[in-house]
Amino acid sequence: MQESSAIVQAYDAAIAGGVSCALATVVYVQGSSYRRPGARMLVTETGQMTGAISGGCLEGDALRKAVLAINQGKNKLVVYDTTDEEDASVGIQLGCNGIVSILFEPLTTHDSQPIEALRKTLHTRIPQWVCTVYSMNHGQHLGTMNLNRLSASIQDSMLANLVLEQVTKQRSVHFEFQIEENQQMFFLDYCLPPIALYIVGAGNDAIPLLKMAQLLGWNTTLIDGRLTHANSQRFPEANVIIVGKPNEVLEKLVFDHRTALVLMTHNYQYDLAMLEGLLTMNLPYIGLLGPLGKRIRILSEIQDRGLDLSGLDLDKLYGPTGLDLGAETANQIALSICAEIMSVIHKTDPIHLKLKDSPIHSVQ
Repeated sequence: MQESSAIVQAYDAAIAGGVSCALATVVYVQGSSYRRPGARMLVTETGQMTGAISGGCLEGDALRKAVLAINQGKNKLVVYDTTDEEDASVGIQLGCNGIVSILFEPLTTHDSQPIEALRKTLHTRIPQWVCTVYSMNHGQHLGTMNLNRLSASIQDSMLANLVLEQVTKQRSVHFEFQIEENQQMFFLDYCLPPIALYIVGAGNDAIPLLKMAQLLGWNTTLIDGRLTHANSQRFPEANVIIVGKPNEVLEKLVFDHRTALVLMTHNYQYDLAMLEGLLTMNLPYIGLLGPLGKRIRILSEIQDRGLDLSGLDLDKLYGPTGLDLGAETANQIALSICAEIMSVIHKTDPIHLKLKDSPIHSVQ
């Protein structure tokens, strides 16, 4: 999501400066590749690149193809075969052993649907579809658009039903459909909102956690009862800062299935009051900084205060918060917390990749 935001910002800057640009989108991958379908890169006619479509092996040739698409004023599909070790034309000897199809779309102020489709994903907590339509047999490459525009352009009832069937899967999908002599390929990219992280506590150890979350492209909200600590001078990267007592704060919080919250105030009574309210709310991750003994004590006190814990989902409470990475410093602890949050939100079990028998990425 951070990449999409950077691409949109780079596009706006290019257009404001009168610089032409093109969007490169990975639409299909066969075999292994550094980036998966949905990876995007904005390329300007001056050679500025924002985003990435590979680990660096394709970008040089992609720059040339993007400029060609800009000069010709039409969409262009390029297929890179990284399985061919004899092919040194684009310098791709990284051993990825895959075939990567990339669509290049020139962008103008009059037709910026690809960017507007991406822009929409940045300003909502509702998952969005970014749809790219291209041809494998030299037909028309319709390009990238949002789902509403794609649906409005479909004349064939069978295709309309197929698209509807695919979007109900709520995951990125790739399929083909024959329209007369044209084999049209459809890549429907299911774009989830960024993880929203509430950091409750504005101590010095919250600074690297917030910075790391921002680096990952997450939406961040900093919470504390002290205006002297929770302010934009100490936390300039925070999207939102809330200062208040626990009961005041709890009234302002909004959660969805991609929301995480970490309690790290170093104020036991503040954490206690916050957690008592949070346990009855629907969010997938509550992190509690501190040892296991703190978790046991705080839950015991919450129960003594009258809250029946027997019917609550305590699995969502991660205390101590973080994965066991051997972390010692505040930066390392921030890394372990972010890693655990990613794992919980993405529903994965962290293991060494070398132990996986299956592909690194799930097959779409």
